[in-house]
Amino acid sequence: MSSSNSNNNDRGRVKDHNRRHQDAKNQDIYALLDLMKTLRDPAHGCPWDVKQTFETIAPYTIEEAYEVADAIERGDMADLKDELGDLLLQIVFHAQMAAERDLFDFQDVAAHVTAKMIHRHPHVFGSDNADNAEDVEARIWEERKAMEGRKQGLESILDDVPKTFPALPRAQKLQKRAARVGFEWPQAIDVFDKIEEEIAELRHAIAENDTVNIEEEIGDMMFCLVNLGRMLGVDCETSLRKANDKFELRFKGIEKEVKSQGKDMTHASLDEMELLWQSQKQKEKS
Repeated sequence: MSSSNSNNNDRGRVKDHNRRHQDAKNQDIYALLDLMKTLRDPAHGCPWDVKQTFETIAPYTIEEAYEVADAIERGDMADLKDELGDLLLQIVFHAQMAAERDLFDFQDVAAHVTAKMIHRHPHVFGSDNADNAEDVEARIWEERKAMEGRKQGLESILDDVPKTFPALPRAQKLQKRAARVGFEWPQAIDVFDKIEEEIAELRHAIAENDTVNIEEEIGDMMFCLVNLGRMLGVDCETSLRKANDKFELRFKGIEKEVKSQGKDMTHASLDEMELLWQSQKQKEKS
């Protein structure tokens, strides 16, 4: 056998192996789709799964997305694999319910997002160029999303920001959309004047004991802080989650110290807890 024929045979075996490997992966997807179809079967499926609707499943979808984020934050890759599977199941669940109504199916979802990603990456699949990740996000992605919004006939650039988003990321997304057309402070430092203005208005509302206005001013102040974070390149949802984790760690440290003294937290004075709080901060630094 010639060297050329041998190489051709080797390449053929590699292609055949890769094709079988890809077919096996595809079978995993088909098995998951068939599983959900069976679970939703009114005659032979699971009563709980059959009863569900888009509305009842939506909270689980959101919950699974947060659990994915939590696994990433903890750096637990085994748990991430598990949580990604749970999130994928949610997508398959929604797609199956849509297929039952002849709206769309899982293949339609995959095809649509593939086409959308190709459209949003002209620097990869077209003739456009991008120098860095910031250029992709600030210029190409925003331009393409704006183009998609016009095609959908949206009256406002804010119309595609879902009202069901948690308040913090929704605030950041609304501000980002507005900044796209120039509704933006020149520098992040300029936001401090607005924050101080909102603090003064909150102080006035508190002095007037105006509970309705207090709620409004608290919201305005948080909205300004989100804007400041966004302009400084901070994801405020992530920032607040980390602050929550830090508070939890320090407070649990206080609880541990109080219990080691044979006392209950309800019997510890505020001054004692403040000293322990400062002690916890020093432990973190060291």
